[in-house]
Amino acid sequence: MTAAAPATDGATTRRRRRLPMFTEILVALVAVALVQAFLVKPFGVPSQSMEETLHVGDRILVNRLDGTVERGDVVVFSHGGTWQESELPPAGNLLVRAVRGFGDLTGIGPSNTAYTVKRVIGLPGDRVACCSPDGRVTVDDEPLDEPYVHEDLPFTQGSLDCTTSPRSTRCFPEITVPGENLLVLGDHRSQSADSVIGCRGASDGQECVRLVPQGRVIGPVVARFWPLGDIGALPG
Repeated sequence: MTAAAPATDGATTRRRRRLPMFTEILVALVAVALVQAFLVKPFGVPSQSMEETLHVGDRILVNRLDGTVERGDVVVFSHGGTWQESELPPAGNLLVRAVRGFGDLTGIGPSNTAYTVKRVIGLPGDRVACCSPDGRVTVDDEPLDEPYVHEDLPFTQGSLDCTTSPRSTRCFPEITVPGENLLVLGDHRSQSADSVIGCRGASDGQECVRLVPQGRVIGPVVARFWPLGDIGALPG
């Protein structure tokens, strides 16, 4: 005589079925967190400051493996409400804190840190200024070739430049980049709140500059993965 199978409670069966699904979700979240912490991290472009290289709504991938940053690299860096702060002010609402924590873990939605994307122009020790006689940014007195610049600020040699009055707002005084810091600019120069936004039109002094500590750099942008028609490396 065959023994009857023991009766099982319906709720117990449902719990057993749910456990593997919960485990799979947990493993997936941990995997996502590890990939973003050590390999690549996705970001969205929130403003027009990097046009035409990047557009509002583009999704980009940042390489977290390579800590080397060179002049001309497009990088993402972290900050708080201002570039001087490391994190955003703590959220008072429990739900907002939970959403930010999820964003920190997965890169989806808001997080406890703000992120900005700009192009590296000045490395530690560089002397950066604007402008050369033909209106270009200089590094250590050498004019840069910047084919990526879009809609620069007005500059006309002899009538609106760094020697005239009024002075061109493209101009800013020589800034020596201190160690462990970077000077960054947006490609859409006339619409970029970048390192020299407070120095435009000034003739001397460098207390106006805001720099990016190298330790805040997440990494260089290596590719765009949205929109689908623009997938690939950034234009040179």
